[in-house]
Amino acid sequence: MTVDSILYLARHTLETALLLSAPILLACMVSGILVSLFQTVTSLRDMTLTMAPKLIAAGLTLLLCGNWMMQLLMKFTSEIFSQIQSYGH
Repeated sequence: MTVDSILYLARHTLETALLLSAPILLACMVSGILVSLFQTVTSLRDMTLTMAPKLIAAGLTLLLCGNWMMQLLMKFTSEIFSQIQSYGH
């Protein structure tokens, strides 16, 4: 295993992790900003109000993007296993 292959593997792993987490993180961030704006406008200070919209946003994002995320993860896993197989010889 060369240094280049290790760097490629690390970069590819980080890129895949970023792609998998980005939709859920963005949805939670947007819902958090909207709830905070709503709380500011209405002067509500309830801390539990922020959790429900974030959970709903994360769930809806998983429903909408789950298939794509699973395909990406399966592609990454098959690439990793094929590389492990090539290093074994």
